Amino acid sequence: MKLYYLPGACPLATQIVLEWIGKPYESQAVTRTEIKEPAYLALNPIGSVPVLVDGDMTLTQSAAILEYLAEINPNLNLLGDTPKQRAEARRWLGFCNSDLHRTFSLVFGPAAFTSNSDFQKELALKATERVVTLLGVADKQLAGKQWLSGSRSIADPYLYTILRWAKAKNLDIAGMANLQAFVKHMEADAGVKSALKAQGL
Repeated sequence: MKLYYLPGACPLATQIVLEWIGKPYESQAVTRTEIKEPAYLALNPIGSVPVLVDGDMTLTQSAAILEYLAEINPNLNLLGDTPKQRAEARRWLGFCNSDLHRTFSLVFGPAAFTSNSDFQKELALKATERVVTLLGVADKQLAGKQWLSGSRSIADPYLYTILRWAKAKNLDIAGMANLQAFVKHMEADAGVKSALKAQGL
């Protein structure tokens, strides 16, 4: 099994799960230039990370990769035991992937959506405001909980990865005490520490 990643980008969530699994795997850092070159585009035609290669299967898209890893390692219970638990895990995974991550892409790269510099600034500002609102939803969800869906799931490393971006962009979430506690809880985790070290973070 081999993971292709950009350090600190969304594949960090996958790498944390791979560390939780505890089985041997390879990881290869790629650059923003390399992901647009033919060799990498043969793995992922849209030129993004992550890519997970497992035997003869090449899998892209963070949510699909995380669910796959949970499915083939049921002993870790990263999706839940019951339909309700699995629905909650998938709900919060979708929240991280489809709402938070998608909106954060506008904070990082508004130039991909408009060439007008004034529009870029406005787009990034509005997206930042939306990310803060969404993180407020996660903060409320974490009240009285250590894990986003109530028990450890594949949604947790995704949220943690996004919270690292929020810190890097100086988003105003210092008052969200549940998120701050979640970050401390995750950063005390051995698998998280190993994944961060592996990516040089």
